Amino acid sequence: MALRTTKLNEFQSELRATGGYRTHDDCRAPKRAKPGAWTTLRYSWALTRVFPLCAVAEPLGKLTTDLWAQFCFSSVTKAEGLGMNVIIEGFQDRIAYGGPVLYLCNHMSMAETILLPPTLLSFGPFSYVAKASLAHLPLLERAAEHMRMVPISRKSPREDLMSILRTGTERIGGGDSFLIFPQGTRCDVFSRKRYSSIGAKLAERAGCPVVPIVVDTRCQPTRKTGFLRKVLKDFGPVDTSHDIRISCGPVIPCAKSKDLHEAAFGWMAAKLESWGLPVER
Repeated sequence: MALRTTKLNEFQSELRATGGYRTHDDCRAPKRAKPGAWTTLRYSWALTRVFPLCAVAEPLGKLTTDLWAQFCFSSVTKAEGLGMNVIIEGFQDRIAYGGPVLYLCNHMSMAETILLPPTLLSFGPFSYVAKASLAHLPLLERAAEHMRMVPISRKSPREDLMSILRTGTERIGGGDSFLIFPQGTRCDVFSRKRYSSIGAKLAERAGCPVVPIVVDTRCQPTRKTGFLRKVLKDFGPVDTSHDIRISCGPVIPCAKSKDLHEAAFGWMAAKLESWGLPVER
């Protein structure tokens, strides 16, 4: 039987209708691809191609949010083509809440930064925080603005905080949801020590609820050793024995930032532990 490719509109319609998505049998390769350089190259290209495609589409006046989502969605179809399942769950509460929210998500690898846009755009526009160096790649500065990215330098924590609070409040007030990775950088262990309260502070200031999200993208870890770490840090060896998972938590009503911070961390830690992933409370 020929492999069918999942379509973005099917994916988003299923998410909006059911609050979840699971790879359909006829869209997944019958055997998982063997680990190795070729498998890693195929999956890595599905992630990295988003940047040159956006950089080319922007000056041509063709880059739209829908097209950006389509480019990012190749990360789902490629994972399925390599035999992995993409499993998304828990968005029922998000469906029921119609307004903008503050998403907080753990950060494991490069993969979730590409996987999340087509997922979250199913529920309305959103802005997100990312390191400023991404926006300074050739031809990407205007594209980054188009994709609602809020760049931070990580050189001055205070300046980054003020920028996120100011811009985030404006974006949320204008109807955007907002995505923050409170760990700041990619981490194998979800740790309280690395879990910033900046998202909860923004939610309190903007008067919006918090929605915690957790991802399991260990199928492609960050490289930590070896020569390739210097040039291909984001793209470690792909292990197709691991499925990709995204789980959305409850809509936590706006409250004091300390309470939002604790409630979101508690839900995220418990969910990751239920998946067998390491957590430091």
